[in-house]
Amino acid sequence: MDIMAQILDGKTCAQKVREKLKIQNEQLRQKGIQAKLAVIQVGEDSASKIYVRNKNKACQEIGIAFEETLLPASISMEELLEVIDHLNAKPDIHGILLQSPIPKGMDIQQAFNRISSQKDVDGFHPINVGKLALGQNCFIPCTAYGIMQLLESYQIPIEGKHAVIIGRS
Repeated sequence: MDIMAQILDGKTCAQKVREKLKIQNEQLRQKGIQAKLAVIQVGEDSASKIYVRNKNKACQEIGIAFEETLLPASISMEELLEVIDHLNAKPDIHGILLQSPIPKGMDIQQAFNRISSQKDVDGFHPINVGKLALGQNCFIPCTAYGIMQLLESYQIPIEGKHAVIIGRS
């Protein structure tokens, strides 16, 4: 069996995607829309802090407004759901991301379910999961979508293929 390996450069692909997003974001601004992402982090997980910092940096690069809500690990599930409800109700928030992990004892699925399906940028809300399974327009989980973008940028057909993906997330 002859196997050919190819290393794909995700950083270069990501930069190209960001350039396209800058243009799309500017088009929204010209229509009077300022895209805004809200990120909720519960607790002090060090990897989560880095992830949220990188999201903030990416939003700044593209021109998307960024709102960060840092909550103590001692917060109750009810209080977390109230924060999500508050962000769902804000018309200036277009996307909500709940950074995981959240503290043990909290129900992350309940929290994901509480995020409006129209603002669920992770694609974890049951409505978005169902739409994804049906091939309908929805938010797609970012890691899977990023991999698809990478394969498309290299014009790699995927039908009938096997792939190994190596990464940290």
